[in-house]
Amino acid sequence: METVGRFAPSPSGRIHLGNILCALLVWLSARQKGGKVVLRIEDLDTARCPRRYAHQMEDDLRWLGLTWNQGPGVGGPDGPYYQSERTALYQAALEKLEQKGLVYPCFCTRAELHAASAPHREDGQVVYAGTCRNLTAAEAAEKAKKRPPALRLRVPEESWGFADGHLGAYEESLARDCGDFLLRRSDGMFAYQLAVVVDDAAMGVTEVVRGADLLDSTPRQLYLYDLLGLTPPCFYHFPLLLTADGRRLSKRNADAGLDALRDRSSAPEILGKLAYLAGFNPSAEPRTAKELLADFRWEKVPTEDIRIPEGLF
Repeated sequence: METVGRFAPSPSGRIHLGNILCALLVWLSARQKGGKVVLRIEDLDTARCPRRYAHQMEDDLRWLGLTWNQGPGVGGPDGPYYQSERTALYQAALEKLEQKGLVYPCFCTRAELHAASAPHREDGQVVYAGTCRNLTAAEAAEKAKKRPPALRLRVPEESWGFADGHLGAYEESLARDCGDFLLRRSDGMFAYQLAVVVDDAAMGVTEVVRGADLLDSTPRQLYLYDLLGLTPPCFYHFPLLLTADGRRLSKRNADAGLDALRDRSSAPEILGKLAYLAGFNPSAEPRTAKELLADFRWEKVPTEDIRIPEGLF
């Protein structure tokens, strides 16, 4: 089977070094196996992700030499490659789940979800308490007069686990660790968990490479793959890049953004330094993506978050 990797950024601002590392690892992992790369733009939130940001991101990726076989500007059999143009597919998947009796309306506000009394995980994420899970049809209809509902998926009292290609075994109890999760928001926007499963399956993706901050999303997605009768890909989660003082990189704060980097560095300089931090370039010397293919190995990539030394870039 041909390897199909994908880079699926959310264009809410200029890409930063963490995004570039993800794109590089996606590209190397797929290309080294003789596979192809799909670029998909995750712009469901069109207010936060204007098309101009996507176009800039596509230009940045080309400048870096991280080209793609299918996606914007290239085309392909599995388009469109902007999520904002694929909502009919998500609606069809939602209806399939509704037919199984697993979807219900949720009227909880953001404040209610994040109340101090709500169950929280160790990392601060809210575990949905099932407040609206057993509403009667009459109760739901009455609440709908005041507030449009979100839609949630019932999860079973069981654990879902998998073997990550880089970080190893991971398991999570859906009921205890996340609770019934969103499929569609109250404003009608489809949720990430549903959209990403539908799209990866439809585009024939065989391996998903992404940051370790999304590791705990995987059991939810595997549950959806199972319910929808789809074949899941292999997953590879890599450690996050942090600033020298330990902060996560952010588009909002323009940390290590490519706009500034392009003014003072070449693409091989940026990729060579990232590959050095990720363990498969013996020094920080400039390297193109193609030149890094021979040295890339997943076993060389660290499993703990990586701090960017002050002044490296």
